[in-house]
Amino acid sequence: MSLSDKSAVIEDAVAQIADGATVMVGGFGVPGTPFSLIAELVRQGQKNLTIIKNDANEMGMGIDHLLANGQVSRLITTHIGLNGRAIEMMNEGVLAVEFCAQGILVERVRAGGAGLIGILTDIGEGTELAEGKSVVTVDGKSCLIEPALRADVALLHANSADPFGNLCFAATARNFNPLMAMAASCVIAETETLLPLGGVGADQVHVPGPFVDHVVPLAQLSEEYAVVRR
Repeated sequence: MSLSDKSAVIEDAVAQIADGATVMVGGFGVPGTPFSLIAELVRQGQKNLTIIKNDANEMGMGIDHLLANGQVSRLITTHIGLNGRAIEMMNEGVLAVEFCAQGILVERVRAGGAGLIGILTDIGEGTELAEGKSVVTVDGKSCLIEPALRADVALLHANSADPFGNLCFAATARNFNPLMAMAASCVIAETETLLPLGGVGADQVHVPGPFVDHVVPLAQLSEEYAVVRR
C-alpha cells in the first residue's frame, strides 16, 4: 500500500485558510511556533481570523505580525503580557480576547480533538473568568462548563517529518502541537527536516501522519523565510 506524499508548497498550503477562519497555532513563546507559516499568512492577508494560541508572542514576532496587519479579530489565549500591541488593541476594543487558564486551554483543545462537547472544572469559579459561563452541580460541587475548542486549520512546527506527515518535535517544542493536530479540520505543519518515508522512527512519532494534511519543508523556502525563523 502506497502512502500519500503530503509535501506542499507553503503558498498553496496557507492559501487554504479562508477569511473568517479559526486557526490554532502551536507554540509556547518561541519553541514550537510555526513562524514561517505565520509569515506566509501575513503575506497573503486573510482577514477576520480567530487565533487560538497559548500566547501572543512578543512584539515584532509571530502572532504580533498578524495583529499589526489587522488580520485578527479574536484571540483565545492564556496571556498577552509580553505583547504591548495586543494589550493596546484589546483596551481599544479592536481585538476581542478570551483568556483561559493554561491548563483549561489545553483541556479545551484536547476535548475538541477527542470529540467531546466540553469539560467541567471548578477553576475560575467566582472570578471574571466565569462570567457568562454555564454552571452545573456535580456531587454537590459547582462546576463551570468550558466548551471544547476546534479549528478550521492548525499551524504546527515540527523538528522532523516524513512525506506522509508523521511529525517529531524537539523537546519542549512539542507543547500544544500534538493536541492541536487532533482538533483541527486541516493541519499544516512546517518542518525543519523532511526525512524519507520511514525516516521518523516509530518511537519518535509524536503526531501520526493521518492527522496531518500538508507538510512544508523549511529547507526549501527562500531566504525571506529563513530570516523569519532566526
